[in-house]
Formats: sequence, structure tokens, C-alpha cells
Amino acid sequence: MRKLVVNTFLTLDGVMQAPGGPEEDPTGGFSFGGWSVSYWDDSMGEVMGRLMGKPFDLLLGRKTYEIFAAHWPFATDEPGADALNAARKYVATTTLESADWNNSTVLRGDVVPQIAALKEEDGPEIQVHGSSNLIQTLLANDLVDEIHVMTFPVVVGGGERLFGDGTILASFRVRDVSTSGTGVVMATYDKAGEVSVGSFALDQPTDLELQRREQWRPES
Repeated sequence: MRKLVVNTFLTLDGVMQAPGGPEEDPTGGFSFGGWSVSYWDDSMGEVMGRLMGKPFDLLLGRKTYEIFAAHWPFATDEPGADALNAARKYVATTTLESADWNNSTVLRGDVVPQIAALKEEDGPEIQVHGSSNLIQTLLANDLVDEIHVMTFPVVVGGGERLFGDGTILASFRVRDVSTSGTGVVMATYDKAGEVSVGSFALDQPTDLELQRREQWRPES
């Protein structure tokens, strides 16, 4: 089975919407598009180069597919363009009838079993870029194996988030982490099973602690 890897840019308050420019995705009146641009530096380019310097297939939601298809075939001198343009691409959509960017295949209807079947095939890892709505479906159906997050030191308030409502609870293990010169934390997380909980409470709780707990007990 091949890995499905989510690559995302994220604000400190968890927003992943429109990192690349004001016109990228103004859905919901989002007015901070382009929040990542001023933080970019060479160390971030090196990390992205490593991520995209190996063979991969690309899985995208419809909005991100349209953003990429309108940019990368016409920006062939930019880093990463060759890899993205050459990759086998799958677009999860309920509206597109066809996808004209080279090596593109449309996934329509219930995409969950289709993506699960793709993971069972031989081939390179499957990378997801952007695609906030699709990521919610992938997380809710336990299809994500690895997450690479670049967390930017900026807070924008509202917007589409990486971990939205209905996300499957899971724990992750940090495999690699570094920080750019502009303060962007770049980390790779592997899935590590279910959430594990514990307690720092005293073995014998105090009377004050027992009183505190009592006030939070749900009414029967």
C-alpha cells in the first residue's frame, strides 16, 4: 500500500485558506489571501524541494485543481513546476466533467472507495496540496498516513481549517521538524494510532478538587 501524504501551509490559528494570494480563494469573504508570501525563504524552498523531489501522484480537490491548472502549466520556470506538471493527477469533484491539465483523471461520485483503491495500487506516494474540503473527507475516513505542515507565525481569525468538524481523532508522531529564518515551523507527522490520555491529578484528590469536579458533572 502506498502512502497518502497531506502537504499544507497553516496559520498559527489553524487556517489553511488561500496562502498564495488575494484572488486564490475568497470563499466566505476571506480577505487575508496571500498570508504566507512574505515569510517565504530559501530554507522553505529546500524543504519543499525535498518533498517534491521524489516521484508522486497528486490528489486535489476541485478548487485547488483549478488554481494549479491555471498557474503551473504557464509557470514552467518556477521551482516545482516540472514535478507538478508531470505528475499523475486525480481531482475529486462533483462538478467537473473533464480535467484538461495533462495526466489528469476525474474522480466523481463517492470518492472515498476510489481513493482507497488508489492507495492499494502500486506506484509512488499520493500527495495532497491545498484542498481543504477534500482533506476533511480524507481525515474523516482515516485515509491520511502522513501530514507535512508549514505553520506560519500569523493569526487571521476565520477561514477554512485543516482540522475541521468531524475529524477522526488520532495521534501523530513527529518525524522531522525545522524552523525557517522567518519563523515558519516545518514539521512532518506520521500517524501513530489512537489518542492516548493520562492524568497529572493526585492519587487522592483534595476536597477542593472533588468539589470542583462535582460542579462539572452533567445533570442526570
